[in-house]
Amino acid sequence: MRSSLPLAFVTATSVKLFVALGGLSPSSRCCANAFVPLAAVSSTFSTSLRNNNSNSNSNGGMSTSNIAMSSGHSLMDEIKVGATLPNIKVTEYPSGSDNPTEVEINDLVQGKKVAIFGVPGAFTPGCDKKHLPSFIEAQEALKAKGIEETFCLATNDAFVMEAWGRMSGGADAGIRFLSDSNAEFTEALGLIMETPVMKRCKRFSLIADNGVVTHFFDAAEQSSDTWAPNVLKALE
Repeated sequence: MRSSLPLAFVTATSVKLFVALGGLSPSSRCCANAFVPLAAVSSTFSTSLRNNNSNSNSNGGMSTSNIAMSSGHSLMDEIKVGATLPNIKVTEYPSGSDNPTEVEINDLVQGKKVAIFGVPGAFTPGCDKKHLPSFIEAQEALKAKGIEETFCLATNDAFVMEAWGRMSGGADAGIRFLSDSNAEFTEALGLIMETPVMKRCKRFSLIADNGVVTHFFDAAEQSSDTWAPNVLKALE
């Protein structure tokens, strides 16, 4: 007689999926402690992981062929300097407000010079301890360079992003936290990172002036290329 585990047990029995993934790139190591249900660890992912160690794409920790196969469509080109930000709705849930609100990218960036940085996951180590704090500490310096607003983007839902902004001190520093839970904006930027659990955003930072990208930073070589000090250096 075959026994089955209750769903609550499977949910509770989570694993730190990425702890053992020594071959992951800098841009995806921030997800190293992301908890997922044990049931999500499939043989398909094990195959992807073996391929990852031998042929990793440093933007996402998976080879581009693996990402393309798992997404079922060809990859879009990453956004470049000179391109206009796609006008897609994202969700913002400022601390203290009653409900999350959808907002179009154009409404956030039109007529302003802004910084936007994207991370693979809220509360994950590299994002929470390095990437976000670098922009919190740099707010005054960025404003001195003419940056009027800073936005943090991830594919977590709006409630998670609100909690991260509040608990990290990022919201108090003036950073606005945007949820792209359907990954539509991330996909339009060409910055999707597929995982067995959800679509995540590759690590990046950019400067846009009236919606046009003037500077773009990715983590192809190292994560710190996307942190605020490197952004500030480029604005000198």
